[in-house]
Amino acid sequence: MIQVTVNGSAHRFERPLAVEELIARLELAGKKVAVERNGEIVPKSAHGVTQVADGDALEIVVAVGGG
Repeated sequence: MIQVTVNGSAHRFERPLAVEELIARLELAGKKVAVERNGEIVPKSAHGVTQVADGDALEIVVAVGGG
């Protein structure tokens, strides 16, 4: 079991997971997002290989279109 903080809220998962899987579990898949893990930007190209581990702090920003 791991615990991470996403946008200030605690989340628990049964195992470490990739940023890409975290985005899917948070129902953000397919949206334009920016992810910061422990103060560092995670490039979209690295979402599939960057692991989220116990104690990580993430900020996920979703782009919203408008006119």
